[in-house]
Parts: sequence; C-alpha cells; structure tokens
Amino acid sequence: MPTNILMPALSPTMTEGTLAKWLKKEGDMVKAGEVIAEIETDKATMEVEAVDEGKLAKILIASGTSGVAVNTPIAVLLEDGESADAIKAAAPINSNEKPAATEPVKPAPVASGSAVTAAPVKTAPVASGDRVFATPLARRIAEQKGIDIKTVQGSGPHGRIVKADLENAKAGAAPKSAAASSGAPRAASAGPDAKELAIAYGMEFTELPNNNIKKVVARRLLESKQTVPHFYLTADCRIDELLAARAKLNDAAKGKFKLSVNDFVVKAVAMALQKYPAANVAWTDDAVLQFKHSDISVAVATPNGLITPIVKKAETKGLAEISAEVKDLAGRAKEGKLKPVEFQGGTFSISNLGMFGVKDFQAIINPPQACILAVGAGIETPVVQDGGIMVATVMSVTLSVDHRAVDGAIGAAFLQVFKEFIENPVSMLV
Repeated sequence: MPTNILMPALSPTMTEGTLAKWLKKEGDMVKAGEVIAEIETDKATMEVEAVDEGKLAKILIASGTSGVAVNTPIAVLLEDGESADAIKAAAPINSNEKPAATEPVKPAPVASGSAVTAAPVKTAPVASGDRVFATPLARRIAEQKGIDIKTVQGSGPHGRIVKADLENAKAGAAPKSAAASSGAPRAASAGPDAKELAIAYGMEFTELPNNNIKKVVARRLLESKQTVPHFYLTADCRIDELLAARAKLNDAAKGKFKLSVNDFVVKAVAMALQKYPAANVAWTDDAVLQFKHSDISVAVATPNGLITPIVKKAETKGLAEISAEVKDLAGRAKEGKLKPVEFQGGTFSISNLGMFGVKDFQAIINPPQACILAVGAGIETPVVQDGGIMVATVMSVTLSVDHRAVDGAIGAAFLQVFKEFIENPVSMLV
C-alpha cells in the first residue's frame, strides 16, 4: 500500500519549514534510515531519514519550497512490486494534510473586478469567532498580496485554504482592515516598513530574503525585549592570570588541544552557577524553576542566523573537554548539522564578541532562560593597585537578567562569584 512521507516536526517549536533539497529523485529505491531530504527548520538545516523502505514514486513538494506545514505529505513511497497507479489510492494521514494527488489543486476562480471573490457555490469556511481555516503559508501570501482571506474559497481538506487558492489572486484587491480604515497606527511590534520608506525616498537596495532561522530569531528576540523585564549589571575582570594559565596549558598540550578565553568563561559560568544556584533559574507564573546542572548555551553566528548550541553539564567537564565540545558544536552549527537535542534547552547563555574587539555590550535574554552574559575583549588598561598605577588586562562582562526570576542582589552576587573564578582560574580545579 502506498505510504505518504510527511513533513516532520524536527523541533517542539516547528510548525512549518522549508524543504531545502531532495537527496533522492523519483524512481529511486530507499531503505529505512537512509537520508532522503534536507529540511530547513526554525533552528537549523537537518537531514530527514526514511522510516520505511520502498520506491520514491512521487515527489509532492519540490526542493526549495518554503512554508510547508508539519504533517503535510511531501512524497509518496511505494512498496516493492506496487505500480504507480496505486499512488492515487494513497490517502492523507489526517485532516490537516493535503491530499497526495498527482494533479495540482486548481486555484479558486477570481472575478474580473477589483475585489477578489471566490466561487459562488460555497463561501470560505469560517468557524465561530470568524476564524478562517488556512495554512500558515496561505495566510502569509494573503497578507503580502493584500487579499482578504475571508473571501477566498479553500480547496484543501475540509475547505482549508492552501497556497494554490491564492496564487492567481490579484494583489491589493482586499478591502482595508479595520485598523487601516480607522486610521489606527501600525502595531508597535511591526515597526516602520523599511522597504516602503526606501522606495518613497528613492533609496537603492537589494533584497536578501530571510530564511526560517532568521525569521524565528527575530520574532523571539522581539518577544523577549517586549515581554521580559531586562536589567543589566556590568563587572570588570582582570584576566592576566587566566591568560598566563591558558598559555602554559596550551604549551603543555603540544597541539592536542588549544584553549580559548571563551572556554575559561564557559567553565567559570558553570562553576559559578553551581556555587550560586539562585541564578541558574527560569521564570514561570507558578514557580521559579531552579536547575540542577549548568547547561551553557553558547551563541554562534552562522550564515543562516544566530544559534545557541549547548554544553550540557558543563560543571562536570574539564577545560579541554569543553574546548573540544564547543569547537565541534560551533562547526556543525555553521554547517546546519546540529541535532535538535544539541541546541534545545540550556539554563544560561553566553555571547562573546571579544574576538571582534568589542569592549562591552548588552545581550538580549534567550527565553525561557533568565540570564545571558555578554563578554567583551580583554584590553590592557591602567589600574590602581596598592596606591600605584599598573597595566592589567581587563575584560568587561555584562549580565542581562530577567528581573522576575533574578533580582539585583542575586545578579550582583552571581557576578561576584564568576569574577572570583575568572580572576583565579586555579580555583576552578578545586
């Protein structure tokens, strides 16, 4: 019997994704566990494995298609000996899926007037409260084209509006929304329309389309700044002893490993959270969650956007192990090859821009975590010691804190403990 291959949910937050590339073509035989496609999720690009064996008889979603909803059939697999005629018998797995048909769904007819109208036989399905049933991609296309989605007839399962229903609709045909017609201002979360202003001012530009990762990161950072009460604490750490210890350890390693300042920072944060667990927390309305282990998320810039792979139970690992793990995670993050378990979770984040010469900055909290530490560059600075002036290497760190879970005294105490570890790296070995 034909088997539908569905768009998988590769992370708890994934509702749709981009089918980046098919690694198999129609007619190829596949085995269970064999990689057949690459999916771009809201976090990374990951490989999809076949769960059954058979022949890839029909590809329903082409490479490069974005906005494919989770559980949508993307291909049809035939068992050994089955003919292509059996594809028509392949039924959708649930009511949210598109039918696995060989013919594309025809778009709803569009009237020749200025307003977009649906076929006269039926109206678009509207539930109580005027809710319209449509795929996320269809809603986005309707918004981009200025179409009132309530006027469109859905051709998907149970009348659900899909992409094909909007492909031939005319742009700008929808009536103005209530907010627009009443002269209401643009929602605060939307901000000014940069493209509209650039066109109005005659500014030349090139559009660089945003992938799923960048869109999700942008949405969550905006949500974090709007909903989490941030406050910031900065401390200066003298890292001369750390630099000396790093040089000795790297020399003694003779190429087996090469420690970075950031490896010491990860270890110091992990140890400080164990010594002062009041900062190793997350906020919920019912209770503050205090975590047992120091799972440290390390911000990594990738070509597809920012991602935070996790060094789990970092307090139990030595500097060489942390160094190797961070290098491995960062490398695979840039290639989009991380597994969901490697970047989901974490109890505390570190963002280090010191390698770019940035002295200090304030990072945005990564919910549901309560803290993120922004690490600047180590800079030779005149300091006063024992009544005299000397030169020391000073690294500024800024702790961004969710005030609901961590108040000022707790944040300051954590920074004090962290500073003790970072300025006396030998203490991390005890």
